[in-house]
Amino acid sequence: MLNIRRPEELSLLRPVEEKKRKKVRDLSEELYDLTEVPLTSVSRPCLYNGMPAHFADSPKTEKVYKMLSVSQPAPAPEAIAKLYHPASVVDKAHIHSRWLDSSRSLMEQGVQENDRLWLRFKYYCFHDLEPKYDAVRLTQMYEQARWAILLEDIDCTEEEMLLFGAIQYHINKLSLSEPQTMTSSPAMDDLDSALQCLEVKLDGANSSPQDMLENLTAPELNDYLKIFRPKRLTLKGYKQYWFKFKDASISYYKSKEESLGEPIQQINLKGCEAAPDVNVAGQKFCIKLLIPAPEGMNEVYLRCENEEQYSSWMAACRLASKGKSLADSSFQSEVQSIRSFLAMQQTNPNTHTDDSMSINTHSLVSPRYSKKYKTKQLTPRILEAYQNVAQLSLTDALLRFLQIWQALPDFGISLVVVRFKGSRKDEVLGITPNRLIRIDLGVGEVVKTWRYNNMRQWNVNWDIRQVTRPVNQTIKMFTFFSLLVLCVCIVHEFIGGYIFMSTRSREQSDTLNEELFHKLTGGHEAL
Repeated sequence: MLNIRRPEELSLLRPVEEKKRKKVRDLSEELYDLTEVPLTSVSRPCLYNGMPAHFADSPKTEKVYKMLSVSQPAPAPEAIAKLYHPASVVDKAHIHSRWLDSSRSLMEQGVQENDRLWLRFKYYCFHDLEPKYDAVRLTQMYEQARWAILLEDIDCTEEEMLLFGAIQYHINKLSLSEPQTMTSSPAMDDLDSALQCLEVKLDGANSSPQDMLENLTAPELNDYLKIFRPKRLTLKGYKQYWFKFKDASISYYKSKEESLGEPIQQINLKGCEAAPDVNVAGQKFCIKLLIPAPEGMNEVYLRCENEEQYSSWMAACRLASKGKSLADSSFQSEVQSIRSFLAMQQTNPNTHTDDSMSINTHSLVSPRYSKKYKTKQLTPRILEAYQNVAQLSLTDALLRFLQIWQALPDFGISLVVVRFKGSRKDEVLGITPNRLIRIDLGVGEVVKTWRYNNMRQWNVNWDIRQVTRPVNQTIKMFTFFSLLVLCVCIVHEFIGGYIFMSTRSREQSDTLNEELFHKLTGGHEAL
């Protein structure tokens, strides 16, 4: 009804309790009654004047659609300061412990009439984003990302915060002007569908002789890089080696002259994770690799000398994580995407800005930076970053904001407080789209990780609130139970939900297997 495709990515969340105050409805708050809007089950609705037909029936419903599809103005800094700010890892875990059970009705979970719930993206693996049909979905994703930044639910560097502020400022300016409506053309719709089908066929087709020839003559990357393997209680820094990248793996040698012999080590990057660790101003260009291993994930850091080297090696690592080689046609576009991303973080001190431009900087950054800097200090820095995004359209600006959000090291981690078997203290379990992370609350370090593709099964004891996972079908297992009543259900639903998300493909993108979703997320209470 709201025209948010991929409904399996969303869920309902109980709001965090605000400070006690009299229950008086805010008269300035406008309520939107959607009960008269007809339901639709079409995954790609027919657009009329840039909006689904069921929203174009009346000015009232058109106003509802605009409210959902256009970013709302930033509130005053005083209003942001009054909102709930998670001050610690435990506070963040407290928020994620409030997800409702998707296999039970609202009344079964104690939700009363006129109670308020939050609609949020719960699973951080967004599938099949199409700006033409996803205006509401993109805007709501942006709103969730923006508030995660402003309320410091996710950490970012000062440079990244200024860039987020600049893009917010640009989006606010474009949203205030009347957005251009996108009229639907049947011919263009047919062309889009044909191109999508062709893309699927090309991706899924068997290798042709030409593909095999390209693989045989696949290009290589060769260069001096620095490598660092973080270990506990170590102060050793980066060491320089000669690196060779070929066929989704990297090998390194003591020097270029020794590269014809056996490498010191060869690392297969298929299935790995490549995260950026970049500070353009400080000329820091690092790639953080998480390599799958039998006992979890091994961390490896690569340090590049400059932007050009970083762009090529980062693009190669991303392709290798998907099992693709440097011969893949998307390599150059990936390199260009990374370079444009870095260019956005560069500031141009010679850029002249309009001094009369009014900008409320403290509504664009988190309270921590509002306290650290005065408005006259923040304004020129945000406007400098703004020059790098000023030419973006509204849709491109939204996509760029989400791209930078997804590149943050802590993106997509949902936290839950648990207690492991044999332990007398609480710990935190981080749940991501592809793995579980055990975090020591005392030092804030990752103790261990488990990937879903190694979890053939997991068992839930609902009575004693306990989850176990056999390892290699032996007696060894990890067991955790929570002090929170609903925590086991939440952990189970997260694991099942992410495993379900991994089964989605472009070919069956228009259908949702609800029965399988509830079977994986609901356990014994499934449909």
